Amino acid sequence: MTTFKELNISSPIMKALEKMGFEEATPIQEQTIPLGMAGKDVIGQAQTGTGKTAAFGIPMIDKIDKDVKKIQGLVVAPTRELAIQVSEEIHRLAKFKGVRTLPVYGGQHMERQIRALKDGPHIVVATPGRLLDHIRRKTINISNVHTAVLDEADEMLNMGFIDDIRDILKSIPEQRQTLLFSATMPKEIRNIASTLMKNPEEVKVKSKEMTVSNITQYFVEVHEKQKFDTLTNLLDIHAPELAIIFGRTKKRVDEVTEGLHARGFRAEGIHGDLTQGKRMSVLNKFKNGRIEILVATDVAARGLDISGVTHVYNLDVPQDPESYVHRIGRTGRAGKTGEAITFITPREMPHLHLIEKVTKSKIKRLQAPSMDEAKRGQQQLTVEKVNETVSKSELQDYRESASGLLDQYDSVTVVAAALKLLTKERHDAPVTLTSVSPVSVKGGKGGGGKKNYRGGGGDKRNNFSRNKGKPAGRNRKFQNKRGSNNRNQNNS
Repeated sequence: MTTFKELNISSPIMKALEKMGFEEATPIQEQTIPLGMAGKDVIGQAQTGTGKTAAFGIPMIDKIDKDVKKIQGLVVAPTRELAIQVSEEIHRLAKFKGVRTLPVYGGQHMERQIRALKDGPHIVVATPGRLLDHIRRKTINISNVHTAVLDEADEMLNMGFIDDIRDILKSIPEQRQTLLFSATMPKEIRNIASTLMKNPEEVKVKSKEMTVSNITQYFVEVHEKQKFDTLTNLLDIHAPELAIIFGRTKKRVDEVTEGLHARGFRAEGIHGDLTQGKRMSVLNKFKNGRIEILVATDVAARGLDISGVTHVYNLDVPQDPESYVHRIGRTGRAGKTGEAITFITPREMPHLHLIEKVTKSKIKRLQAPSMDEAKRGQQQLTVEKVNETVSKSELQDYRESASGLLDQYDSVTVVAAALKLLTKERHDAPVTLTSVSPVSVKGGKGGGGKKNYRGGGGDKRNNFSRNKGKPAGRNRKFQNKRGSNNRNQNNS
C-alpha cells in the first residue's frame, strides 16, 4: 500500500493527516487522489468505510483558494447524518489550510442556514432536498463551484433523489470536476455518469473478505484513558509468546513502548522515523525472542513476515476494514491459531459493526480485566510452570532444603512464598498516553426500507420534485413547518 507522502499531497493537508494519525492510503484513496488532483472526473465504486471522504476531500481541498470566500466545493450526500460526518472529516483535513466547511440539511432552521451560507464557506456538504430548496430560493451561490461530489449515489437513487441530483448537477457550472461514488452501479447512476460527467475514470475497490479462519477475534470496549491499563492487564493474563500491538501514530508507538518498559515488559517499537538499520535490529530481536512485544504503525509493519506471533492487539482501531484484515493476519500463520484483540471506544462501536459486515466475521466481546484478575493470571502461569517442573525435573538435590523449610513453616506458606518469588509482578508505574481521536463511520442503512428517509426535514423526497409548477409559497411554508419540528437536531 502507498503512504500519503508518496501521493505528493500539499503540506497543510499532510500536517492534518499526521495529526489525525493516518499514514497509509486505503486502496480507494491511493487510486482516486492522483486522478482527483489531476482534475479528472472519477466514478468510484466502493463500500462505506473504505476511506472515500479523504479520497475526494483531499483533491477538493487542495484546489480551494481560501482567500475567495465563495463556495468552491460541493458534496451531495443522501442523509443528514452522512452530511454532518463528511463535513466534519473535511473540516479536519482542511484544518491547516484555513478552508471553511458547512453542512446543509433538512431539519435545520432555514434562516440560520441562509445566514451561514452568506458567511462565505468554501465547501458545502448538503442533502439533495435542502440543497435544491436553496438553489430554487437563490439563497445559495454555486456559480463558483469547481469540484462537485456525489457520495453514496445508489443510496440517493433508492431514496428517490435521482431527478434532484440531475437538477443539481445542471445548476453547477459545466467547467467543473465531478466525482461520483457508489457501492453499486445501477443503470440510472451510469446514465448520470455518461450524460453529466466528462470522460470519467473508473476506480473500483472490492472490500477484501476475511481469509483467515484460525484467528479468534475479540473486541474490548474501553474508554481512551483506560486503554493502556487494560492492555497491560490483558498481556499479563494472555502471556503471549510473541505479540504485535498496533498504534495509529508514531507518537503513540513511542509512548506505548516507553509505558511497557516502565511496567517491566520486553518491548520495542517500529515506525517510519526509524532508520532501516534500527528497524531491522528491532525485528531481529523480535524474531529471536529477545523481546516479546513489537509495537508498530501500519506503515512500519508493512511486509512483515514473522512466524510465531500468538496475539495481535489493535490498541487503536484501524481506519478501514482492509487495514484490519492486514493487521490481524500477522497471527494465525502456518496452520497455527492466533488471537486478535481490538480496543474500541464507545463512539467507535458503529465502526466495529462495519468491520464485521465487510469482513463477514463475528468479533466476540471480551470483558476488560481488572488488575486483580491480571495478578491472578500471572500467578496461574507460575502454578503451571511449577506443575511442569514437578512432572519433568529431577528434584533430588532440592529435597533436603525443602524439608528444612517444612520443619519451620507449614507447606502452604512455603509454596506461597515460592510462587511469590517466581511470579513476575508488574511495576505499578503510572502511564498516560496522548489521546487519539476516535474513528468515525458513516451511517449505515436505515431500518425501514426505502420509506425510511433519513435525510429528514426538507429532504423527504424533495417537495419541489413532488410539487413542480405549484406556488413556491406552499413549499416554503411546508419546509419551515418541518424545520420548526426539528430544532433539537444535533450537529455533532
